[in-house]
Order: sequence, then C-alpha cells, then structure tokens
Amino acid sequence: MTQTRLIIITALFFTLFTNYSFFTNVLNVYPFEGMNILYIFSVVTLFFTFMVLLFTLLSSRQTTKPILILMLLVSASTAYFMDSYHVVIDSDMIRNTIQTDLAESSDLLSFKLLGYLLFLGILPAYFVYKTPIKYGSTKVELKRKIKTILLTLLLIVLILFSFSKFYTSFFREHKPLRYYTNPTYWIYSIGDYIAKTLNSGKIVVKPIGLDANITDSNEEPKLVIMVVGEAARADHFSLNGYSRETNPLLKKENIINLPHVSSCGTSTAHSVPCMFSMYDRNDYSYKKGISTENVLDVLLHTNRVEILWRDNNSDSKGVAVRVPFEDYKTAQNNTICDEECRDEGMLVGLESYIQKRKGKNILIVLHQMGNHGPAYNKRYTKEYEVFTPVCETNQLEECSKESIANAYDNALLHTDHFLSEVIHFLKGYEKQYKTSMIYMSDHGESLGENGLYLHGLPYFMAPDAQTHVGALVWFGENNKKEIDPNKKYSHDNLFHTLLGLFNVQTEMYNQEMDIF
Repeated sequence: MTQTRLIIITALFFTLFTNYSFFTNVLNVYPFEGMNILYIFSVVTLFFTFMVLLFTLLSSRQTTKPILILMLLVSASTAYFMDSYHVVIDSDMIRNTIQTDLAESSDLLSFKLLGYLLFLGILPAYFVYKTPIKYGSTKVELKRKIKTILLTLLLIVLILFSFSKFYTSFFREHKPLRYYTNPTYWIYSIGDYIAKTLNSGKIVVKPIGLDANITDSNEEPKLVIMVVGEAARADHFSLNGYSRETNPLLKKENIINLPHVSSCGTSTAHSVPCMFSMYDRNDYSYKKGISTENVLDVLLHTNRVEILWRDNNSDSKGVAVRVPFEDYKTAQNNTICDEECRDEGMLVGLESYIQKRKGKNILIVLHQMGNHGPAYNKRYTKEYEVFTPVCETNQLEECSKESIANAYDNALLHTDHFLSEVIHFLKGYEKQYKTSMIYMSDHGESLGENGLYLHGLPYFMAPDAQTHVGALVWFGENNKKEIDPNKKYSHDNLFHTLLGLFNVQTEMYNQEMDIF
C-alpha cells in the first residue's frame, strides 16, 4: 500500500483503540444525547484527522515505519495506565517513571498490561513492520504529502469553524480533557520534560545560606529525626477523625498532630525535592531544585550539624547528593527484610552513628517505603493485616473499594508502628539531647474515588486525597515547642522549620514560615 494509506489505517487504529480514557472523559462531560452526538462525532473526526496530519508531517522513506512502531508500543502502555489507574502522562509522571527503580516497577506488572502491550502495541506494530510500502518517485511522494497536509488542514479548519461555539467551550473550560489524548499528550509531555530537565551546560549548584550559624554553643545538642512518609493521605489517619483506628500507638504518645498540611506536588519526584527546597510550591521547578542548594546544605554551612539520610524508597530525588546517604532498600544494609525491606530496618545501627558524634547536633532523615502503591498488601507484615479482606493485586480496578482501603489502612498501621518505634528510639536520648521527630508525607493517594487510583495528577486537577497529607511532630520532655495544630501548613514550611529547630541564624530563615 502507499505510505498515506498506512498512515490513515494507523491513525484510525489510534483513534478507535488507544483512546478509551479520552473519549470516556469526553462522554462524562458531554453525554451522548441530542446535539452532543454530533459534537462527539466531530471530536472523533477531528482527532483522527489531526493524527493523519501529525504522522504525515513526520513521514519519509526512512522514518514512517520506525515512528509508527515506536508510537504504537509506547501508546499501548500509556493506554493501560490511563485506563486502569486514570493517571495522566505529563512531564512529572515521566520524571517519576524514569526515577522509579526495578522493584517499584515490578509492582505494576500484570497480565492485563501484557494484554495491552500485545494487542495495542506488538501486533499492530508487527503489521506496520511487515506491510510493504509502495513508494513513488521523490516528486510523486512530495505531491502526495503536500496534498494530504492541505486536505487535513482544510478538514480541521472546517470542523473547528462549523462547531466554533462548542470548541470554544471545549478548549477553554475543559482543558484537562486534552491530558488524556494518546499519543499526542505523552509526546508533548516528553518535549516538556526535556525542556524542563536539560540544561545548556554543566549544572552549577547555587549556594544558599552561607551566612548560616548557630551562636549558642552552651545549649544542649539537638537530635532530630525527620521521617519522609510515602503516599499517606491525611483523611485516613484516625488522629484526624478517620472512623478506623489507624494510629493506635501514636495516640498513646504525646504527639502534636497537624491535620491541615498540603503537599508541594502529587508525586515523590516532585514533592521530596520541593519540600526541602527554599522555594514554595508556586515558585519551585525541577531546574531550580537541581541548581540550588536545599535546607540540608544550609545546615551543613553552620559546621555544627551532622546529617545522615537513610532511604527505603527509590532514592532522595537529588536532596541528599551532598550529605551522607545510605540505601536501606537492600538487604546488604537493611537487616529487617522479608519479601521486601522494611522501614524499621532504618533504625538499626543508629545508636552507633550517634555515639560517634556524641555532643553534636544531629539530623537524621528516614525516607519511608510507607504506603507506596499499588501493591499496598506488600507494605506490611501479616501481623498488621487487621482490616480484611484486602486487595492482593496491583490491578486495583478489579478490587472492591473496601478491599483497597483495607490494604491501604493496614499499611498505615505499619507506619504507625514504625513512627512509634522512632519515638521510642528518641526517648532513649532525652537526657543527652533535645530530641524531636517530624513526620510529613510526600503526597497523598487516590483509592478509587471517582475512578481515580494512585497519585500524580496535575496539581490543579488533583483531588484532596492526593494533596492533603499526614503530618505530625513529637518533642522530648526537655524540648517543648509552641505550635498551633489547627493552623494550615504545607511543605513550604519545612525549610524554615528545620532551620528553626536548630536555632540557625541566616538571612534565608523566615520566622513566620516556621511551624514552631
């Protein structure tokens, strides 16, 4: 067949078979009735025509088949994740994907994913690969290409003008719909990711807080443990009024719960570096994060604070690149591992670390595996399986909402145990240090509400479940702080709060942003 015919067939395949999420969302906004029937058919035609135009612009003797095959394979997997978890493949999701390790990726593998890859990717890609293309002369091919481009542009203009009032509303009032188009939006997102990530030259990290100092040398040294939680949504904490008892151990401790804390982002790759940065949520960007020192660096500049980052998640997302870092997702370091390494293992050996730094200020950051989804049932040991039945598959859409919530809440029970262990550990040092613990989750999690699962939606369209996070603090008997627990806080406060905990004096410190 001709190159144009192959492009038309492939564009039709994309329109009909890889855009279930897009058209489902369109139908949710425009029910299939009355004039909407005509509008929806125009959207289908417009999308198909645009696909033909896009593929034609990218086509040549050398590029047509490779590009179509690549798009089919990638679009098959994006279709699976959008259809199954209702996520959006934007630049932050691409960064999250790139920074996800093999163990986390394995939690997402399923026979359904293989089915998508086979029927929406491999088989149509094989068809494209095996189809012989009959090329004309260079002149003939150029004429065909120009003709196709002009015809598709004309058809696009006619559709937009014929239904101008509808499309004005469609593009202005329902912008999130375009996030579900496949492959156009993931193609755009890759370009956006590259633009946000790549630099023209070597990254130069801008130092901040070089004036930082701790002047009171007679004060008792401080021992602070900062626990970075994973995917812990605030409304599933019994401390916040949740009907189930998910914090039975913490409620026995003299903790200060922070019920109104919002995250900087909806993914680990964005939230973790943002929460330790000097920038607030509206100012933060990936490039700013990697090219500017964070609060750990400012504490180092005092030459009075020892810092250690232990990680049972994927990594520190660039936060701990200039401080001592220990990977506790491996049994080589973590002595508490079964089917996976547990968060409690990060506490083992800390006595030795502290003993070697006796009398010094110490900040220890523990990055949890916590409630990392979708395999919530793997995030806890059997003794914490209190709520049953539990969802035991990563295909959450196949489980009942109750079983998903059960598995998720059991994982929160395990976090409750871990945090109580951290507090118990710190209590052993109350006579030697001013002790404190801060717990703050990186983002929340959707558990099937309105068909949404996991996290990672663009912030402006993300539900509270993904942005309202669990947070609390604990202070030793000799280290009480004043705090308004009912005030609204966010990740933006963490930078100044950590500086305040160590009494750091610097121009970077804003007392009004200090939680304490």
